Amino acid sequence: MPRTHKVCIGGVIRNAMVLNFKNARDEAMNADSMLEQVDRLFALLDERGIEYVLVGGVALLQYVEGRNTEDIDLIMASASLDDLPEIEIADREPHFARGHFGALRVDILLTDHPLFDKVRRVYATTQPFVERDIPCATVEGLLLLKLHALPSFYRQGNFARVGLYENDVATLLHDCEAEPEPLFEELAPHLSKSDMASLRDIVSEIRQRIERFRNGQRNGPQ
Repeated sequence: MPRTHKVCIGGVIRNAMVLNFKNARDEAMNADSMLEQVDRLFALLDERGIEYVLVGGVALLQYVEGRNTEDIDLIMASASLDDLPEIEIADREPHFARGHFGALRVDILLTDHPLFDKVRRVYATTQPFVERDIPCATVEGLLLLKLHALPSFYRQGNFARVGLYENDVATLLHDCEAEPEPLFEELAPHLSKSDMASLRDIVSEIRQRIERFRNGQRNGPQ
């Protein structure tokens, strides 16, 4: 279903920070600067000609309602980080970096990973936000990233992340009626056979929940 209004990225992040009781008082106060900092980040990306794609919770809001997030998630080449010294990198792994742009948290999926690069190249489209038009992952691109991460979260015993990502997958499948089989074909080269089998079971359970929900709507009070 098309959105009737543009998403304001700075507003989404500011509201999430204010409403999160776990944030210290100074973090909540920094929320007021989010509008300016978000606009400045994307202005720098454009000014320096950096190729990127917006993913994560903010990108999800282009397709579904109600997602809450306090950070910006991007896909970007490792070399591009050198062109953005304003992002202070706090943690870096082979395919992932986490940093801060002022008070704004920025998580970066690096295109050294072939799946992340594929999403950037193939599963992206320009979407209108309040701040500007921004390259953004498609529904299929977001599903690929969510499904790819789930087996790792299960192994880590990260129940909160599993619940969040499975809910994102369920909402995208329900609201956008995406077909998962082509996504399994894309994911197969990047995951083990056991992980792929687990993913198929997870998606099968999600689709059964969606069908029960739809049946409930059809059979509800008239």
